[in-house]
Formats: sequence, C-alpha cells, structure tokens
Amino acid sequence: MNEWIMVVDDDIVNLRAASRILMENGMRASCVKSGEEALRFLSDGAHRPDLVLLDIHMPGMDGFMTLSAMQNLPEAADIPVVFLTADEDSETESQALEAGATDFIKKPFVPRVLLTRVRRIVELNRLQNHLEEQVREQTRAVVEKQKQLARLSMQVVETLAGTVDAKDPYTNGHSRRVAEYAREISIRWGYSGEKSERIFMMGLLHDIGKIGIPDDIIKKDSALTDEEYALTKQHPVLGAKILGNIPDFPELAVGARWHHERMDGKGYPDGIAGDQIPEEARIIAVADSYDAMASRRSYRDVLPQAEVRAELAKGRGTQFDPAFVDIMLCMIDEDKDYRMRQK
Repeated sequence: MNEWIMVVDDDIVNLRAASRILMENGMRASCVKSGEEALRFLSDGAHRPDLVLLDIHMPGMDGFMTLSAMQNLPEAADIPVVFLTADEDSETESQALEAGATDFIKKPFVPRVLLTRVRRIVELNRLQNHLEEQVREQTRAVVEKQKQLARLSMQVVETLAGTVDAKDPYTNGHSRRVAEYAREISIRWGYSGEKSERIFMMGLLHDIGKIGIPDDIIKKDSALTDEEYALTKQHPVLGAKILGNIPDFPELAVGARWHHERMDGKGYPDGIAGDQIPEEARIIAVADSYDAMASRRSYRDVLPQAEVRAELAKGRGTQFDPAFVDIMLCMIDEDKDYRMRQK
C-alpha cells in the first residue's frame, strides 16, 4: 500500500521539492499552501493521508495553530504530524514535540532523510493502529467470554435451584419467585443493577441446603415431629456449607445461612438480631416468608392476599426488617390482581 503524504507549506518551492521526492519514490503527495486550506482538506473525512508534513512558519495559521486545530478535528486528530522547519534552535524543536508533533525535519530537505523518516513514521503508525485493533478485538473476545461464563453460571444456579424445588411439587418455582421478589425489593431500596442481580442469584440458592433434607420430611403433609423439625432447621447451615465451596461467589452463602434469622434474635440457626443479620439476608427473609404464604402447601392452598399482607405487617420490626417489609407491603398494595403468587 503506497503511503499518502500531505505537505503543508506556504513556499511553492518547498512544496514542489517535497512532492517530487515523495512521488519519485512511489508515494502519493497532496500539497496545500496554508493551514486553513489543510483543515478544509481534512475536515470532510474523505481525505485521510497517512502523514502530514507541516511547515511551522506560515502566514495566518502557523504550524502550531494548525496542529492544534487538527487535534480538535475528529477526522484528523490521530494523523501523525511532522513539522518542517529551517530553525536551528533546540527550543523550537522541543516546542514542536510538546505540541504533539511526531518528529521534525529540517529544511532544505535531504531526500534520503525525508524518505527514511516518512516511511518509518507511517509504518510505526500503521503497526500501532494494527496493535490497537488487535487489543480491541481481544478485549471484545474477553468481554464476550465473561458474558458466556456469566450466562453459564446463571444456568448452573437455576438448575441447582430447580433441583431443590423439585423435591416438593407443592412449592415448585419457590426459589425463582423469592429471587425475583428479593431483586425487586433491592432495586427499590437503591441497589445498583449489578448488586441487585447478585441478590437475585442469592435468592435462587437460599434453600440449597434442603438438598440434604430427606424427601419424606420435605413432602410430609402432616405436622413434623420435634426431631424432624430440628433436622429441617439445619438446611441453612447445610446450604452455607455447600455454597461456601464457591470462592468466587462468597456472598451466595449469606442468603442461605441467615434467611431464617429474625430481627428480635429468635430466628435460626445462629440467633443473631437486627443489623447483625446481613442486609441481603434480611431482604431474602421478607421475600421468602411472603412466597411461603403465597404458595400452595400439601396441607393448604395459597393464602388470601389480605391475610398474607397482615402477617407480614404483624412481623414488622420483630421478624422482619421494617424498611424491607414496608417495601414488600407497597409491592402487595400495587398488586391489585394478586399476581405475585404461585400459579
């Protein structure tokens, strides 16, 4: 691919000399006599040379002003610029580099020097652009891989949650509904999208410990014995132990272990109270209790909405965090057709 060079110089002799040197060596040259003309040339987006050779001393817009304007022009901001100068002082050279010039070439031109520098800068710029594009492609690939892993993680979590729910046909879908209610409460409380999605995942797995509870106890349609109830109360500990083996998602164990704790300290398994209970667990506790009442059991049907609301309000401050149960009560009041229930 032939290099395309734009030469900006108010001296017609210099323009002709630069153009001849470039074109005799297989390059394409576009010549303009002022900074203003150069900006017009570049601003339409159709003209994009590989390099601009820019004279410093020109009437009207000098080289520094032209370079500054190019840097503010989206179509030309990243085109490398080499200053042309007859100045011998190092101060001008330093000022040129500080202004953003890639290099500078002394006038009158030495053809070999001009060609060597032009080719080197164009090639380096192309390599840099190619590298940047590769980095962008790799970044896109990494991001897509992360999305795939996130989708896979969610599929695994949903499968695990479905396994738990399948142990009791009367509560099938319970984990997902709890997750959805918990996410809605967290959003209304002010959680970010990412944090609310985490609590959704925590809600999906809050009952994972029930995998370790015998089916005949889970499905029992009569009152549990004291021994059976004590065994059932171990599911938060079992769940936390299972999820604690996932080091990349340590917060998953929070909802599993503490969703049966109460604000007054009378819950289980640890009997912690108030702010000792992690906020996510307090949210899941409200969502879990709501869905337990709004779902069928082997011994009863879905409770009436008014009764569910009354029970939640009754537990405000003793069983439930007041802030989160108030949000749930608002959600109930908005649910005029009682859609938030097991179908």
